[in-house]
Amino acid sequence: MEICGEIVSGGAEEDDRHALRQVQDLARRGKVKKVLVHEISRLARRNSVAHRFVEALEDCGVSLYWHAQGIETLLSNGKRNPAAGIMLALLAEIARNEVEVLRERIKSGLAEARRKGVKLGRPKGMNLEPGIFLRKHNDILRQLRAGQSLRNIAKITGKSVSTVQRVKLALAAKA
Repeated sequence: MEICGEIVSGGAEEDDRHALRQVQDLARRGKVKKVLVHEISRLARRNSVAHRFVEALEDCGVSLYWHAQGIETLLSNGKRNPAAGIMLALLAEIARNEVEVLRERIKSGLAEARRKGVKLGRPKGMNLEPGIFLRKHNDILRQLRAGQSLRNIAKITGKSVSTVQRVKLALAAKA
């Protein structure tokens, strides 16, 4: 048994989904027979990504089981489960729609806060002095010194690309 996990968003681009590629590689090498996920939205919040992933698994004779609905993509005889295909399409679309609804709710909430005169963003004077800021983000510094790209550093450290950029600028200003 192997556990593959990642912390990127389900809406991330397919190229950024390293765990999905790792699972596909295990499937191609015949190392797994079944993949378990809690729910389809954990795989992807894009229909196309979810479908390509499931098809890649099925091509290798690997079944995907998602726990929340208790559904498996391959039947015991190795043939495709037609009910699973229908549910996959439906649930992947629902997951994609959830992202859109969430975005709209956030935009609406921010617009309402602005309408009420609420000041958004970090309060003035909250910036740390450069030395403290760099010590706080020592994990980013290590990755910068190792020559990693900004996006990779953000993924590795679980911090935003803008934070990585600010650390890089602070490091350059200190030098």
